[in-house]
Amino acid sequence: MARRTKAETNETIHTLTAIARRHFTEYGYADAALELIVQEANLTRGAVYHHFRSKKELFRSVLESVQREVAQRVERDASTSEDVWEQLYLGCRAFVMAAVEENRKRIMLIDGPAILGWNVWREMDEQHAMSLLRGQLRLMKEQGYLNRASIDAMTHLLSGALNEASLWLAHTETRPEALGEAMRTLKLLLEGIKLADVRQL
Repeated sequence: MARRTKAETNETIHTLTAIARRHFTEYGYADAALELIVQEANLTRGAVYHHFRSKKELFRSVLESVQREVAQRVERDASTSEDVWEQLYLGCRAFVMAAVEENRKRIMLIDGPAILGWNVWREMDEQHAMSLLRGQLRLMKEQGYLNRASIDAMTHLLSGALNEASLWLAHTETRPEALGEAMRTLKLLLEGIKLADVRQL
């Protein structure tokens, strides 16, 4: 019985989060009505508050799922190559591409930092995509690449660049052109790091 109850609870949370994500994506956090989310999920407000103490906490759960989704995309795309430099580029590229897609952009890049604050947003980023970036850089250093690099410094510098590029693309009106520029510049940036490491500057 307890096992079935736990499964039902998880299913309820999954359904509620999925519905809330659609509302937050379409209307934004401010205009998403908790009452409508509750009705669509066929729950009472009391049942919702049993799982989430507030609309803000529900939004945090949605953002967490989006961050996790982006990290999965990063890991998947990076794994399509055997070359560590190409893995780094593909992972960085995947982060930006996934973050600015319409079903993630508003939640992850616009409302996320504004509603929950940058500290919470960065904590989530560190647990997901940034953790993968650090792991890739550490692997590259262990294999003899990035010999002179500080892994912590490079992780934060690259992560900062990727986040800023994503925020820029999320707010720009000419996203297709800007996206191409961002990807070309990302490749140039990583090629520059590669050359600098080879030359041991």
